[in-house]
Amino acid sequence: MKHTIAPLGLALVLAFVAVSAGAEKADRNKPMNVEADALRYDDLKQTSVFTGKVVVTKGTILIRGARIDVRQDPDGYQYGVVTAEPGKLAFYRQKRDGVDEFIEGEGETIEYDGKADRVKFIKRAEMRRIRGGTLADEVVGSLIIYDNSTDVFTVDGGPTSPAIGGRVRAVLTPKPGASAPAGGASGPAAILRPSTTLDGSKK
Repeated sequence: MKHTIAPLGLALVLAFVAVSAGAEKADRNKPMNVEADALRYDDLKQTSVFTGKVVVTKGTILIRGARIDVRQDPDGYQYGVVTAEPGKLAFYRQKRDGVDEFIEGEGETIEYDGKADRVKFIKRAEMRRIRGGTLADEVVGSLIIYDNSTDVFTVDGGPTSPAIGGRVRAVLTPKPGASAPAGGASGPAAILRPSTTLDGSKK
């Protein structure tokens, strides 16, 4: 069932799918459509909750989950949490600006931090870069944190990744057009850069 969203509620959800530094800039001007079985908006708490096979589309952005909670802090920053149906994964996808690439990811829970411009894929997490319609990079773990502003990601294997032995699994392909250095070594890695620590800080 498609619901009409009140202006304030709409502003909160728009913030959840706000365009990041590396994301498609044209998305911010595109109309947004939300489909769900129910919507609860609390003006006092500045929260919106969509439940029941929720689908959000806005330009190149696509979000799917069983529930999406959005809140706004006193400074105007917004935070979103997407929850999957039991046994399934929530989904997030957006085109990167100026290139034929998409970043997409899945997890039992997806968290978006508007202030930090960061996306977290939590439990059974997967993140992929699709380049020209072809899978270019893929990482799998228990927790994946992707920083939109720096294009850096961190991955934690953790105990909730039994299929891969609690370890991180990654496939990173060279950037197209990269020339091999002398000696025949392989070209530079893809643009995605794994951090050495979970929070991205240097040890």
